[in-house]
Amino acid sequence: MKKFLAVGIISLVLIFSCKEDKKIEIEKIETVEKEMSIPEQIAKANGFTNWDKINTIKFTFNVDRGSSHFERTWSWAPKTNDVIFTTREDTISYNRSSIDSVLAKTDAGFINDKFWLLAPYQLVWDQDGYTFEHTPLTTAPMSKESMQKLTIIYHQEGGYTPGDAYDFFFSDDFIIKEWAFRKGNQEVPNMVTSWEGYQDYKGLHMATMHKRNDEDFKLYFTSIEVN
Repeated sequence: MKKFLAVGIISLVLIFSCKEDKKIEIEKIETVEKEMSIPEQIAKANGFTNWDKINTIKFTFNVDRGSSHFERTWSWAPKTNDVIFTTREDTISYNRSSIDSVLAKTDAGFINDKFWLLAPYQLVWDQDGYTFEHTPLTTAPMSKESMQKLTIIYHQEGGYTPGDAYDFFFSDDFIIKEWAFRKGNQEVPNMVTSWEGYQDYKGLHMATMHKRNDEDFKLYFTSIEVN
């Protein structure tokens, strides 16, 4: 009888031990999720968890200023870093692992246009290249609404625009509504635009339109294809 009782007690201890281990494991997972940084939460809110499924993304970058129009089209295979650049006059194909002085200007254009489209994801991709500060409550420059603000300042070394700063204004859903670009981390913004026209492409949540309040300006994306 004592033998059976002892076995029963051991079994109960094992059951409670397993339950406790599972509880600790769940708590660990929840703690990791709670400890995501603000940049990571913005990326996640915009579908970053789906990025690994993407083989190619194609888009046309457009800028309208008054009656003038500018556009260029890119196709990017992120897994191989192959890029195809297309304008009305030319088509250039290259791989970002081997960029010479001739391709540097073209690649700088790609980085600029990709940043406008995928800035929430760049917050994760570039996280070792900048410092950031989170302001829980501030006034957005365009709408004058109360929002949160994330400020990132790129390091002085590396990249095409070292030392530049960006202020992202977003609501509690971590979706960017406005942003400000400050060249060289100067106090006065060089550009402030909206983030609007959000659409979903294979789980990627992307803003397709950016406008200013003070002039006839639109920066937007068309012909977006995600595979």
